[in-house]
Amino acid sequence: MDRFHPADTPVAVLTTQPLDRALDYRAPAGGVTDGAFVEVPLGPRRVMGVVWGPAQGDWPVEKLRAIARVLDVPAMTPGMRDFLERAAAYTLTPMAAMLRLALRIPGLGEAPGKRTFYGQGTGQPDRMTDARAKVLAVLDERAGDLFGATELADLAGVSAGVVKGMVASGAVLQTTQARDGDFPPLDPARPGKPLAPDQAEAADALRADMAQGGYGTTLLKGVTGSGKTEVYLEAVAECLARGRQALVLLPEIALTAEFLTRVEARFGARPAEWHSGVTQAERRRAWKKVAEGQARLVVGARSSLFLPFRDLGLVIVDEEHDTSYKQEDGVLYSARDMAVLRASCEGAQVVLASATPSLESWANVESGKYRRLDLTSRFGTAVMPELAAIDMRDETLPAGRWISPKLAAEMQARLERSEQSLVFLNRRGYAPVTLCRACGQQVACHQCDARMVEHRFQKRLMCHQCGETAPMPEACPSCGVAGKMAAVGPGVERMAEEVAGLFPEARVAVLSSDLFGSARSLKARVEEIAAGGADIVVGTQLVAKGHNFPKLTLVGVIDADLGLQGSDLRAAERTFQLMRQVSGRAGRAEAPGVALLQTYQTEHPVIRAIIAGDEEAFWAEEAAQRRAAGVPPYGRMAGIVISDPDARTAFDLGNALARRTDALELIGAEVFGPAPAPIARIRGRHRVRLLVKAPRQAPIQAALAQWVGSVEVPRSSRLSIDIDPQSFL
Repeated sequence: MDRFHPADTPVAVLTTQPLDRALDYRAPAGGVTDGAFVEVPLGPRRVMGVVWGPAQGDWPVEKLRAIARVLDVPAMTPGMRDFLERAAAYTLTPMAAMLRLALRIPGLGEAPGKRTFYGQGTGQPDRMTDARAKVLAVLDERAGDLFGATELADLAGVSAGVVKGMVASGAVLQTTQARDGDFPPLDPARPGKPLAPDQAEAADALRADMAQGGYGTTLLKGVTGSGKTEVYLEAVAECLARGRQALVLLPEIALTAEFLTRVEARFGARPAEWHSGVTQAERRRAWKKVAEGQARLVVGARSSLFLPFRDLGLVIVDEEHDTSYKQEDGVLYSARDMAVLRASCEGAQVVLASATPSLESWANVESGKYRRLDLTSRFGTAVMPELAAIDMRDETLPAGRWISPKLAAEMQARLERSEQSLVFLNRRGYAPVTLCRACGQQVACHQCDARMVEHRFQKRLMCHQCGETAPMPEACPSCGVAGKMAAVGPGVERMAEEVAGLFPEARVAVLSSDLFGSARSLKARVEEIAAGGADIVVGTQLVAKGHNFPKLTLVGVIDADLGLQGSDLRAAERTFQLMRQVSGRAGRAEAPGVALLQTYQTEHPVIRAIIAGDEEAFWAEEAAQRRAAGVPPYGRMAGIVISDPDARTAFDLGNALARRTDALELIGAEVFGPAPAPIARIRGRHRVRLLVKAPRQAPIQAALAQWVGSVEVPRSSRLSIDIDPQSFL
């Protein structure tokens, strides 16, 4: 139970400010409870915080400043506070930064009432200007959404006056609504879709877990197209029927629209949403209604783990293997791992769903920490696609071509049968390298040690590290010679160009994250393709994430062994997962599917495992290799990245750390580095990496904190610690 602190008693308040501890204040008139959201004075400002317990210092109470205001929102639960503390300790994140994740909500302290919103109108401006056209473009893209004037103006890149000035003509609709209205009730008693026998068995097991209560984690492994979603929605129904709240995590907001349609069909109403595509007004509404317990189901991205659930009973992590669940900037955490931690703090069940689970989850099943449920066949009449490799060493291709004659012949056969084909290449843009044939220089980002990638559809060069863009140069930036710039290597846009040349009569669609401004536009394009609006789809890994194209019967993978290059310890695992996921797009309806992998390494163990389809043998072999090397999930790793505008300063700090490894040696850890990061400069900052490797049971967090605390970090430098790193760039 939360403690009540009477008026004028000293309490500790954790604020969102970058301080190393909670601060002591006097409880206000009327008192305050642990977990209460408050405003407190800090210097000349008022800042937001949460009452974290009794005062931590021994200051006389009369010398303490009083809490200025207690916000009219439900207090943070003990389970949530426990989660934040444990997550901070695991990731070595300051508590203030962790609290900010839980308070990323606008206008939390504002009183309920009415607010003016702006949306798509039915009229046209009396005079069209560039600014007004930008507003109309946003409203057309986000039809049905309502925005605050400032939010809509920011999205359009105009002033709020432009938005308000378009109301009179009817081009923009102005409406006044109550803030933070309730979400429509969900009906868990509505019948779901009929389940196949293995689906029904898995659903019964998940329902039984919910009925029993308490914490537990289940890996729901099902082949692509086996109906995992319908199974775990039965667990959601059981959770809702028991009056508890549920959270479904999706790896990409691009999947949200289709999933919401399925939820509405199952429960009769749409759930709360939490992701970057939701308006600020809807984020505030979702946060408050989750805190009150009225929003019973949330569908969201990884950040929704930090919502203030009153009684969280179930967390679903869909496509649990997906690398998008790792937060790579700011607070570094894995949403999959934090979902398990949050559930353990709340006494909730976790379902990790995937056709190609992460090795971490596979190992946790093997050790008995997780339970596993299998769906071994596709739903209905669909069958798994036939898999085969095309040995590119036996194929004859002209320069500048990447689609083999064998794959082209199969694509032609699909065209003649009015079936769809997918050409998959995991490279965005037109070409990964642009070089000058006069001087040989490659066009590089001026802020990063990375090449600029040509995006011909957008007529721009883009750095995929920092987002910097530049116009396509007519002349070489290095030597000034014009007409000698050449694209080297294929990107997905170049593949589309080749497909159009080979099959001029075909309707070609390109699916790449660079080409869609919102999840809504992507959803519309995916629905169009699924309905038969394209003959050949050319796509990046975006197409491997849960999309269903019933008419697609052929998948052709270009450069299937691309991901096997480099030194990433998860290269084999990720290649296996990606190839199995993308090949699973074929044959999801009545017509059987075929997946063809173009490769120069047909004898590679990963390629052989993909073709053979023997997943258990692959995981066992991969696990044996990781165990022998003492690397995750059979060892611990932490990545240290030091960045500074000056390379020497960064290396000096790295060398100082490398000389003081006593704390790490005591736990049996090894330190590698310092060394330049593979991408040694991003946004003008030079980057140096160190890697710590430790035994599985070693108390690595405490040793790392002591180690890093032994050196003084210059003001210009940044030092980040990544526990369980997924990226080594």
